[in-house]
Amino acid sequence: MAAFNRNLVLAFVVVLSISSMEVSFAARHLMQSSQPTLPTIPTIPTLPKVALPPLPAMPTLPKAAAALPPMPATPLPTMPSLPTMPTTMPKVTLPPLPASLPTTMPSFPTINIPTTLPSIPFFTPPPSTTSP
Repeated sequence: MAAFNRNLVLAFVVVLSISSMEVSFAARHLMQSSQPTLPTIPTIPTLPKVALPPLPAMPTLPKAAAALPPMPATPLPTMPSLPTMPTTMPKVTLPPLPASLPTTMPSFPTINIPTTLPSIPFFTPPPSTTSP
């Protein structure tokens, strides 16, 4: 297993060195070649200025001749008085505690669980038409 890992690492090193050599050759070729001439960009013609027509004059709105009638004043209703809160709290009587605590636990009801399973009746198989 160690030999396989060593061969795999060696293969990766060889592939990496070959690829880096190819990249170096391509970079040297690009550096030694002449730069390409860039195409000339055509000039953009100037667009003519568009003159907008003048805005129309704002019309004057007619003024309201008569003022609105005053709103009728309605009397506010009176608030009802708050109910009175009781000043004393009622006495609460608790039931008395038992004088002595029981020493035995109450018995739990018992459940009868059957220990045998009932038999299930089976049908008899049909008679065979061939003999063994």
